[in-house]
Amino acid sequence: MTLYCFFAIITITFPETLPETIPKNIMKRNSNRVTIRDVASKAGVSVTTVSRVLNGKDDISEETLTRVQAVVQELGYATSLAARGMRSHRTNVIGLIITDVASYFCQEIMRGVNQAIAGLNKHLIVYTSGVMDKENVAQHERSYVALLNGSITDGVIVVTPTATHFTTHAPLVIIDPNNETPDYPAIIATNREGALAAMKYLTDLGHRRIGYITGRMELVSSNQRLQGYKDGLAAAGIPLNEDLIEIGDYMTETAAICARKLLSLPDRPTAIFAANDMSAIGVYQAAGEFGLQIPGDLSVIGFDNLREAGHLSPPLTTIDQFVEQMGTLATEMLVKLVKGESLPTNPPEEGHLYKIPTQLVIRDSCASVPCHSPDEPSGTYLVTK
Repeated sequence: MTLYCFFAIITITFPETLPETIPKNIMKRNSNRVTIRDVASKAGVSVTTVSRVLNGKDDISEETLTRVQAVVQELGYATSLAARGMRSHRTNVIGLIITDVASYFCQEIMRGVNQAIAGLNKHLIVYTSGVMDKENVAQHERSYVALLNGSITDGVIVVTPTATHFTTHAPLVIIDPNNETPDYPAIIATNREGALAAMKYLTDLGHRRIGYITGRMELVSSNQRLQGYKDGLAAAGIPLNEDLIEIGDYMTETAAICARKLLSLPDRPTAIFAANDMSAIGVYQAAGEFGLQIPGDLSVIGFDNLREAGHLSPPLTTIDQFVEQMGTLATEMLVKLVKGESLPTNPPEEGHLYKIPTQLVIRDSCASVPCHSPDEPSGTYLVTK
């Protein structure tokens, strides 16, 4: 498996004036580039045989396969993806478009994709849209899909897209769409049900003032989790208080700002439900700034169950949406589409949405609600368990 990473934002600075002539050594292409004929000659086989080895055909003897592969490695030969696609109409390359390669969420997705393609003789190209305004992100996402699909790659996976629609004739799978009726197969967690589970856990602990920090509101997942928060309040007989809801974007920095607002309220929440684990990390940061202990002074619950969640201090209670499994499933679905195979039958009401069940993971970041003791001065709390 090969992993290619491309970053969308590249700054190139040109001189104010260009030379009248360009040096010949710059214009001259590398004449020593290894070709498929060089490999064939060195291995003592035909060009056709080398081609069949490179394309993973199974009608090659083990001895010949080993010899050709050794020569390919020795000479450092690399086939052109575009040329391979023109010859066979397949490049054996999968494209992955993500928002941020440094994001823990995106890293979990990539782990799942890598796991799926490891035994499939596939390669992976990763594009990231970087940090830009939403309009430009959507435009770049559409450009990347158009660039990759059907030429460089056999199909593309797009993660948490800002764009609503894509123009492509090649297979496309979306993870966490921003449309409840996507035009292409899409994978999403049971977000409302997961949020309900989180809210039930908190209300069972006695919490009634529960703050909520949303995710990116253009995404279906964020709206479903917000609905789960509201439905959880209703199920516990707790009136909705809009002052306890802050609009976030799934980013740690934004969540820290939101948490500071919530913790600055005259009657601050006793618990904060963050729409994802990265937002929960922002809540941890804000709680530290306010001198609050988790969970003694403030309970915190997240959503994702990223690997980092279990290493926070204290370890974060969260909703597992099996992010790595999303990457694996998306890849398996994409490969099926590339091969012209049918996807698993989906209930008619779900359309192109394939849902992954969520699960509550209890760790150490939540406790029973702190309560004032009538015999204690203001500001002192007793924790009942």
